Amino acid sequence: MRIAFLVHEFPTLSQTFVINQMVGLLQRGHEVDIYCDKKGNTSHVQPLVKKHNLLDRAYYLPTMPENLFERGLKGINLFIKYLTLDKKKSFKTLNFWKYGLEALSFRLIYMLVPQCEQPYDIIHCQFGTQGYRGIWFRKMNSPQANLITTFRGEDISKYIDINGTHIYNRLFKEGNYFLTNCDFFKQRIIALGCHPNLISVLRSGLNCQEFIFKPRFLEKNQKICIATTGRLVEKKGIEYSIKAVAKQTQITPNLEYKIIGDGKLRDYFEKLIRELEMQDKIQLVGWKNEQEIKEILDKSHIFIAPSVTAKDGNQDAPINVLKEAMAMGLPVISTYHGGIPELVEDGISGYLVPERDVETLANKLNLLIQHPETWSDMGKAGRNYVEKHYDLDKLNDKLVEIYQQVLTSNQSLPNLNLNSVTLSS
Repeated sequence: MRIAFLVHEFPTLSQTFVINQMVGLLQRGHEVDIYCDKKGNTSHVQPLVKKHNLLDRAYYLPTMPENLFERGLKGINLFIKYLTLDKKKSFKTLNFWKYGLEALSFRLIYMLVPQCEQPYDIIHCQFGTQGYRGIWFRKMNSPQANLITTFRGEDISKYIDINGTHIYNRLFKEGNYFLTNCDFFKQRIIALGCHPNLISVLRSGLNCQEFIFKPRFLEKNQKICIATTGRLVEKKGIEYSIKAVAKQTQITPNLEYKIIGDGKLRDYFEKLIRELEMQDKIQLVGWKNEQEIKEILDKSHIFIAPSVTAKDGNQDAPINVLKEAMAMGLPVISTYHGGIPELVEDGISGYLVPERDVETLANKLNLLIQHPETWSDMGKAGRNYVEKHYDLDKLNDKLVEIYQQVLTSNQSLPNLNLNSVTLSS
């Protein structure tokens, strides 16, 4: 199969789950091209990007101005440029008899890829926000392709709050199939108008072999090491874990808390840590590469992921950093938030607490610290759950299965029920 991935930015360190799918398809003998409207930081990328030469497969589409006048001026220049490359396709973008306002508004010229000579079987939009670009891309470059869209979080929370619940109506009519990364988001998509027979859950997988499991124990007089990985943005809820850890230091002074990541709230968190006089206990260690993150987690005893619903409605699915920590044997504390309860079993692999509840978060942290004899069993339970439900190879096999069923189906697909498949079977 030939697959076109549509993403907003490539490469980006925070979207390993997309790269895992690309690599999985390449390893299974399929062709993958990547189309994006923003170029990421190419000097600092995941090892898989380099190993599989993904940058050589990336094509950067011209940015489309929101202002109609600017879009028209730039569109005319693009049209003139593309005429020398593919005259027939270039005139196709302006065929308003066939495409109406989409042609008159110069949207289609920005999705034209003159070098796209072979048709695609699948156009896979990563995030619902790429869905309409997928519609335009298909019209201009590969009309016979099947359009699949994966919804992952912000696209059905914050984006809906801004644009309204009707925003995906046309996509639901013209798209061939839809995916979400958790049951929580699947139900939300159905509520927005997607036909239940045209959507399945395909979890974001993890290569557990790359995350070495280690039972957690506490040596006598050993410092208790706590970790969090995530962007320093509101929905990660890190403000509340900082306050909870500060509260715990009054009981357990011999601890340290490392927060891995960066973002727009860094200055605020630095100020908060100073106000709490926790500079010697809580560290913002910034972005780290994958190996550096593994090294920090390997030396940690407890992992916290205190996700919250942001003021703009943004929510998380079962986040990869939690899977990674659980795969390495860390007992975890997270929140009743989005799709996270589908990953963390409360009281078994860790604890779940209400969003923004510093008191309960501190109590659960204290419970773990006071009972280190529970860490090993919780770590084993977490590892087993991730292996059973989030195995990357089996999930990539399921992705190929979805593609094949979409290609061979001439009518509405039966629900594949991937969220109920036992991956270890």
